[in-house]
This record gives sequence, C-alpha cells and structure tokens, in this order.
Amino acid sequence: MCSHQPPCPSATAPGHHCAVIVSAHPEQGWSLLCNGTIVFDDTGELLPDGRIVSPHRILGMPALAA
Repeated sequence: MCSHQPPCPSATAPGHHCAVIVSAHPEQGWSLLCNGTIVFDDTGELLPDGRIVSPHRILGMPALAA
C-alpha cells in the first residue's frame, strides 16, 4: 500500500504508527495511515486485518514519591 521511499513501516511492524497520514479527519477523531492502519485521537488503533489496539495513553500524571 505504501509507495514512499524508503517505505513506511508495515502495519505489523513495531513502529507502524510512524507511517505517513494519507487521510486525516480530525473532526471525527481519526486518521488513515499509508500502511492501512486507522489511528484514533484516544491512541487506539484499528489494524488492516481487523485487529484492535486498545488506547494506550497515560491518564493523569503519576504521583511523585515524597
């Protein structure tokens, strides 16, 4: 699917979220990457094979040790 040189990471590669955005829909909260992955603003992902990657953002700040 990707025609960039060098090619973007495939959807199964560890850095797959670094692929180029080919269609952005910020008003709907998602973008399509050139490797077929759909990324959501909440950091969730939908891979081309239908697998779901749950949101993985950190909520809040960790407590500092006193």
